Amino acid sequence: AGIQAFEIMAIAAVGNNLITYVFGEMHFPLSEAANVVTNFVGTIFLLSLLGGFLSDSYLGCFWTMLTFGFVELSGFILLSVQAHLPQLKPPPCNMASMDGSCEQARGFKSSIFFVALYLVALGSGCLKPNMIAHGGDQFSSSAGADNAKSLSTYFNSAYFSFCLGELVALTALVWVQTHSGMDVGFGISAAAMAAGLISLVSGAAFYRNKPPQGSIFTPIARVFVAAFTKRKQICPANPGNAGIGEPARLAGSFRHGNKFRFLDKACVRDAAQQQGANTKPESPWRLCTVSEVQQAKTLLAVTPIFACTIVFNTVLAQLQTFSVQQGSAMDTVLGGAFRVPPASLQAIPYAMLLLLVPAYELLLVPFMKRLTGTRSGITPLQRIGVGLGTVAFSMVAAATVERRRRDLSASGARMSVLWIVPQFLVFGVSEMFTAVGLIEFFYKQACAGMQSFLTALTYCSYAFGFYLSSVLVTTVNRVTARHGGAGWLGDNDLDKDRLDLFYWMLAALSVLNFFCYLICARWYNSGADGSDAASAQIAAEGDAKEIS
Repeated sequence: AGIQAFEIMAIAAVGNNLITYVFGEMHFPLSEAANVVTNFVGTIFLLSLLGGFLSDSYLGCFWTMLTFGFVELSGFILLSVQAHLPQLKPPPCNMASMDGSCEQARGFKSSIFFVALYLVALGSGCLKPNMIAHGGDQFSSSAGADNAKSLSTYFNSAYFSFCLGELVALTALVWVQTHSGMDVGFGISAAAMAAGLISLVSGAAFYRNKPPQGSIFTPIARVFVAAFTKRKQICPANPGNAGIGEPARLAGSFRHGNKFRFLDKACVRDAAQQQGANTKPESPWRLCTVSEVQQAKTLLAVTPIFACTIVFNTVLAQLQTFSVQQGSAMDTVLGGAFRVPPASLQAIPYAMLLLLVPAYELLLVPFMKRLTGTRSGITPLQRIGVGLGTVAFSMVAAATVERRRRDLSASGARMSVLWIVPQFLVFGVSEMFTAVGLIEFFYKQACAGMQSFLTALTYCSYAFGFYLSSVLVTTVNRVTARHGGAGWLGDNDLDKDRLDLFYWMLAALSVLNFFCYLICARWYNSGADGSDAASAQIAAEGDAKEIS
C-alpha cells in the first residue's frame, strides 16, 4: 500500500497538469497537447498488460516492481531536468497571444521530452498491476474462508492508498507546480517515487514471492491450436478422464466446465493413444493438460465482465474533460475571494472516498455479512454491479445541472460551481464499488500464474474507456451535424453546445450496459450443470476460497 500511495501521487501530479506544461512551456498547439496527454495516459494503462505478463511469466511481482520502479523514477528525473534547464526548452513566450511567434519544441528538445515521458509511462504501466497482485500474494490461500475477508480488506486498503495519493496530487502537488514551477513539481514527483521504492525494498525480507510460471500465452495458444486440430473429434461426457491424467477436472468445482466445450477437445487423446498402441507421445501442441484448458476457459469467461466496465470508464473520461470545462463556465468564486480551480474539482470524490472506504469496511461489510452470510459482505461481482448500476445517476446529475446552467447563462446569470459537485460525488461512490470489486474479482478468478496479468485488465478498461469516449464524441458530432450546424459538441462554446444531451445519452448507455452486465454475471456464475442451484452454491463459495 505504501508504494501504491507514493506512485499514484507521483504519476497523478504529472498527468493531471501535463497539458499545462506541454502547451505553456513546450509550445505544442492545444489540440496536439491534448493528444499528447491522452496518448500518455492510454499508454500507461495498456502497458499494464506488459507488466502483468512479465511478472507472471518471467520476473515475479517484486522484481518487476523494483525494475520498472527505477525506470519510472528515471523518467521523472529527466522531466525535472528538462523543465529546469532553459537550453532543453523553447524560449519562453505567451501562447495565449495566438500570434504564431512561439517556437514549438522540436528535434533534440522534443526527443528528450518524449523519452522522459514514455519512461514514466513504461515504468508506471508495468508497476500498476503488480502492486495489487503482490499485495494479494501475501495472503495464504490455505487460510480457508478467513482469507477471503482478509483479501477483501486488503483491496479496500489498497484503494484507500490510491485515493490518498490522488487527493494529495490534485491539491498540494498541483499547487506547487502552479506556484513554484513545473521543474519543482516534477522533482517532487521523483522524490515521491523514490520514497515508494524505499517503502517497497524495506519489506523485501518479509514478502511471500510467488515464482513465475513461464509464458502464460504459450499454454493458452497450445489449447486453441490443439482444439482446432482435433475439431472433428467427439468430445467425451467426462473430458477430465480423456486427457492427461491430473487430479483437476474440467467439470465439478471448476465453474466453467460446461462453457466453451470446443476447447475440451484439446484434452482428447488420439485414437491410437487411447487404445494403448505403442506410439510416440503426442506433442504439447496437440494434447494439452486440464489446467491449461482451465486457463484458456477462465480468460474467455472473464472477458464479458471486463467489457462491461468500459462504459463506466467512459463516464470517468467525461468527468476529467467536459465536466472540468463545465466548471470553467460557472461562477468559481466562493466567499467573495477564493476562486476554485475547475481542475481541482476532480479531488472531490477522492476526498469523500477517504471517509467512505473505511466506513464501507467497518460498517457496511459487517452488516452485509450478517445479511448474506458471505464473509466479505458482498461478492466481487455484486460489488461491480452496484457500481455499474449507480454510475448512470452521475450523468443524470450532470445533464440536469448543465441544462439549468445553459438556461441561466442565456439570461445573463452564472450558476455556482458547487452545483457540479453531486456528479463527482455519485461517481466517487460508484468507483469505490466498481474499481475495487473488479480488481478483487480478477485476482480471485485467476488460475495459478495469471494473477498479475488478469489484474492488468482492470487498467486496460480505463484505456478502452478513454478511447471509447473519443469515438463517441466524434460520432455524436458527425451524426448531429448532418442537418447543418456544428453538432452537439462542435462549437467549443458550452452555451451553444448541447452537452446536456450528450450526458443524457451516456446515462442511457450506462443503464443499457448495466443490464448487459447482469446477463453476463448470471452466465459467469452458472455452475457446471448451468443450473441456478449450482450458480448460487458456487457464488456463495466464491469468497471462501480462491477459484482456480
